[in-house]
Amino acid sequence: MRTAVLLLGLTSSLHAQFEDPAPPKVNVLDAVEAPKAAAFEGLTVHRAPSPLAEAALTEDWPTFLGPRRDGTSLESLSGLIERGPRLVWEIEVGEGYSQPVVASGRVILHHRQGNTSHIDCVDAETGQRYWRRSLACNYRARYISDAGPRATPTIADGWVYVHSVEGKFLCLELTTGRVRWERDLTREFGLGVGFFGVVASPLVVGDRIYVNVGVPGPSVACFDAATGRILWGTGEDWGASCASPVMGVLGGKLWLLVITGGESQPPTGGLMVLDPEDGALAFAYPFRSRTTASVNAACPLVVGDDIFLTSSYGVGAAAIRAEEGEFSELWKDRRGLGLQFSNPLRFGASVVAIEGTSDRAGELVTIDPRTGKELTRTPLGWEEEVVYSGRELTRDFSVGEGSLLLVDGKVLCLGDQGHLLWMELGDEGAEVLGREWLFRARE
Repeated sequence: MRTAVLLLGLTSSLHAQFEDPAPPKVNVLDAVEAPKAAAFEGLTVHRAPSPLAEAALTEDWPTFLGPRRDGTSLESLSGLIERGPRLVWEIEVGEGYSQPVVASGRVILHHRQGNTSHIDCVDAETGQRYWRRSLACNYRARYISDAGPRATPTIADGWVYVHSVEGKFLCLELTTGRVRWERDLTREFGLGVGFFGVVASPLVVGDRIYVNVGVPGPSVACFDAATGRILWGTGEDWGASCASPVMGVLGGKLWLLVITGGESQPPTGGLMVLDPEDGALAFAYPFRSRTTASVNAACPLVVGDDIFLTSSYGVGAAAIRAEEGEFSELWKDRRGLGLQFSNPLRFGASVVAIEGTSDRAGELVTIDPRTGKELTRTPLGWEEEVVYSGRELTRDFSVGEGSLLLVDGKVLCLGDQGHLLWMELGDEGAEVLGREWLFRARE
């Protein structure tokens, strides 16, 4: 724990001392008529959306992992499992891992085509585009061929916050796409590009934005949502990870939880538990592989008064207990669940996750977060008839690493190759209720 103690001593004194290297100029946005949605090249409309049932529950999905950043939706499936999803419209897009977000009937998409990344705002029901904001992008990926944006935008109070793969950080008006403020965090803070560029999605809570900035510091920073100015910065030792910040109530108090760990030699990083008001560090927990080319990508998961952590490359899983404002390790298991890029979710009092390797395997597991004990394990592989070059073939498929969503008491999993699975989770494991191949990915 020597590293944690040292970091605690450093950041407690430094969190208020970081000054904004380049305070952004805030544009005064005069009221203008919002653009009308219009069709464009690359949009294909298949049908009108079905009307919602009277009892249907709906909510926006404005940020990474949803409105509560926990991967759980309050919406109802309303017969989706029985009839399957129906394609309403589709859009041709470029590279990227950034997820679409939805608010006020508008969808924000961030993707890259050539040396330009596009932020598109389209109508959720028709796919027609309201506006497009484009940025020059010269990023080159080191480990994978895809060089598009990674971080998912966040929509809050009529504004869109975007963190590009090269570190451009900007605020756009949702209705018009006009720039409210923008800054270049990579240039301003002297940051490196890391193994995968900028990956962590910004967290907006109230009038503040929280970002895992990285070394040489601050490791974590808080920005004013209206002006983009830095309010506080904490830490100078642990770099930016691929995981996004989350908020959680532990011991009756709201805390900011950030998993750090970017490119460094030797590899360093771990959990930082911060006071969201002033950035004061309450707890630092080293949690990072000793492998140099490794990342921390799974977000911290709050289950009761515990924080569940998982990471690949031989790290495994751990749990941190919060009691009366003090934090301590509850357990750690290097042979336990080690997720690379997917996120675990809370299902009741358990942790549910897809343990797998991209394109090769995938199993749904549930874990008791109080002990680390595995409760259930369900393999998610199957055979499927496919047609390639006019030939009918039988192929083996799996969800791979997969991405989970919890909705209406069901578990939804989007597999690496584009399959969507509906599952019911019970004491003995998962039962697959339905499966659809939404699109062919990685073909």
